[in-house]
Amino acid sequence: MNCDIKAVVLGAGKGTRISSDGEGLPKVMRMAGKKPLLAHVLDNLDFIDKKDVILVVGFMKEKITAAFPDYPHAVQYEQLGTGHAVKAAESLLKEFDGDVLVCYGDMPLIKRNTYRTLIAQHRRENNACTILTGRLKEKMSYGRIIRDNAGAFDRIVEQKDCTEQEDKIREYNSGVYVFKCRLLLDALKRLNNQNAQGEYYITDIPGILKNDSRKVSICTSMQAEELLGVNTKEQLAKAARLLEC
Repeated sequence: MNCDIKAVVLGAGKGTRISSDGEGLPKVMRMAGKKPLLAHVLDNLDFIDKKDVILVVGFMKEKITAAFPDYPHAVQYEQLGTGHAVKAAESLLKEFDGDVLVCYGDMPLIKRNTYRTLIAQHRRENNACTILTGRLKEKMSYGRIIRDNAGAFDRIVEQKDCTEQEDKIREYNSGVYVFKCRLLLDALKRLNNQNAQGEYYITDIPGILKNDSRKVSICTSMQAEELLGVNTKEQLAKAARLLEC
């Protein structure tokens, strides 16, 4: 196992849009392909020692920690955005001087090799941050990756903030990143919630690092189907079908 990498897996959400009356489960514990969404993600992170995979939990956290007792966890007591969720794990990262993979417990289709390729590129290029992106022909509600004239990372624009031209871009931010831990923790301190949702977004961190003249790069190894996150009953059903193939 590689002791120079930790993972922070975000799984604190309620999953309101896929909940049914009496379901009684946090989103990442919803079943797909005969096991919870989170179990698929953790299976594909098995190249990282369990003690280095931090689960960020919140809603009905006891159900998650009981199902996965071998993993350390951090609690996001309020739902104040993805940046806030990563910051909840700060106490488990503050003595660490390696790289941190940030990913999601409701994205069960990202393959083990995709994670490993992302990490390998991050290290090969000695990046401060490496962003995993995917391309799809159809329009999605994900943030768009804006590149500069040289094809390098410029910024991430959320769909609701896109101009008409930006809305036509079909390279999407997966929300999965690798960061140098020390730089991530410093940037988290500078996050603000001056946005329409009043939340702290991890998507702002690459821009902060770029403005610090740190190297931010893009990894395009992701296959289209891996982009699927589970936010609705329809997406849960589609994930289940793909996982059973």
